Amino acid sequence: MSTLDGNHTGARIKEQRRLARLTQRQLADRLPFSYALLNSVECGLRPATADFVAACAKALNIDVTVLTGQPYMTELQRDRLAVLVRPIREALDLYDLGPNPDLTARPAPQLITAADELCAEVRATHLRNAARALPGLIAELTHAAWSTPTTELWQALASTYRTAHDISVKLGYYDLSAVALDRMDWAAQRASDPCLAAVRQYMRALVYFREGEYRIGQRLVAAGHSVVGQAEETRESLAVAGQLHLGASVISARADDQAAVGRHIDEARQIAKRIGDASDVHWLSFGPANVALHRMSAAVEMHQYDDALKQARKMKLPTQLATSRRAHFLIDRARAEMETGSTEKALEHLVDARRMAPEQTRYHPGARETITGLVHLSRRTPDTLNHMAAWIGL
Repeated sequence: MSTLDGNHTGARIKEQRRLARLTQRQLADRLPFSYALLNSVECGLRPATADFVAACAKALNIDVTVLTGQPYMTELQRDRLAVLVRPIREALDLYDLGPNPDLTARPAPQLITAADELCAEVRATHLRNAARALPGLIAELTHAAWSTPTTELWQALASTYRTAHDISVKLGYYDLSAVALDRMDWAAQRASDPCLAAVRQYMRALVYFREGEYRIGQRLVAAGHSVVGQAEETRESLAVAGQLHLGASVISARADDQAAVGRHIDEARQIAKRIGDASDVHWLSFGPANVALHRMSAAVEMHQYDDALKQARKMKLPTQLATSRRAHFLIDRARAEMETGSTEKALEHLVDARRMAPEQTRYHPGARETITGLVHLSRRTPDTLNHMAAWIGL
């Protein structure tokens, strides 16, 4: 069996447990997981699932990123992505200074189009391009919205803040993503846009989902439904409501509430039947395909790997589905393949995900843990897996 050095999640759990002066048995008593699993993860014999990491972080009263090692600075610096984060941070900090006398912004229609194009870049997983263009666009839109405030400009500014959140999450800068969501709320209020406000609640719910605070995540989804319920029933408001149900489905799956998963998936499916593909609405990718993808993801979250694979094998993803969603599907499928013993298939799907969305895959915690798991499971590590492990910095 192949071995790894101490740079893996299990080793970090062990380190933080010792800093908290807890024995393995004492930490296991605080977890909804067995002592045997904790021991295996710490030793590197089993990969750490996202729900396991969240439970350990909660029990140790630390942030999840301490255990996952995010952001992955060495890889970010190698990819020259780390240097793009500081300008985004600075742009988010200048929201309340009013018009910039030293700036000449493009006309409003061009800025609004540019904000939409940045969302498309993120969905296409062109993170470097989006991160490079984002600070300047935030500066221009901030100036324009303060100078000639219109609903459309505030909406576009809220959209750029949402893009800042998306990029920050994908690169592992969760502190920055929280700031971006606060700015999104600030701009959405000025736009008086309940749909944007509901999208922001959806994204907040996913933050707590990652942290293992499932009850808070469920409350935020409920708050999002309340907000979007104030809007007129349109294709836009229905798509946002449907996406809230999808978010609730994975949160419920992580909380091991199968009945709630079924209810939310059914609600989302009914909405998708009414409006069809609505992937253009706020770039949420909502539609029948995304409902099916979330149903499979929920099965993975509940460790129902056989069921997840059955769903995956029947799935035919539409050509218009965003690259980011396709890559996420491949990463979920790779996890299910590995957990059911099909390690070669798992590696194939990860290689496909890398080919399709290299930046997203490299910094995706699920992909990294699955690669780690494959290395541990391999008696003789194939060259392709060696390359993948080196690529993520293992």
